[in-house]
Amino acid sequence: MLTIRLTRKGKKNQPFFRVVLVDKRKSSKSGKAIEDLGYVDPLGKRKSFKKDRILYWISKGAKPTPTIHNYLVSEKIVDAKKINVSKKSKKPAEATAPAATAPATAPVVTAPVEAKKEEPKPEEKPAV
Repeated sequence: MLTIRLTRKGKKNQPFFRVVLVDKRKSSKSGKAIEDLGYVDPLGKRKSFKKDRILYWISKGAKPTPTIHNYLVSEKIVDAKKINVSKKSKKPAEATAPAATAPATAPVVTAPVEAKKEEPKPEEKPAV
């Protein structure tokens, strides 16, 4: 299956991404892309896409990654809603549920506790 994804280029702390068409089972870092479909420069706020080639490959069954999908929607190449790509919380759903939804428990009845008798303290002798 073919996918349209980003592959990172550029130097350390200077990211530059190419939009490439690759087989989903292979790494995008291998350098064996089927076709180069554009680029994204996050530092320079520039991006360029080959609209006709992207639409051609999507019609042939290539699936864009969620990030690429959002870029294509923002550039109005694809008419769709953006996909939320933010990381999801790893907390279990039970911990995030409000306490009001917890089942009510029966009140706990405790036996009365007897008061402890105070023992008389030994009197202190005044220091001479």
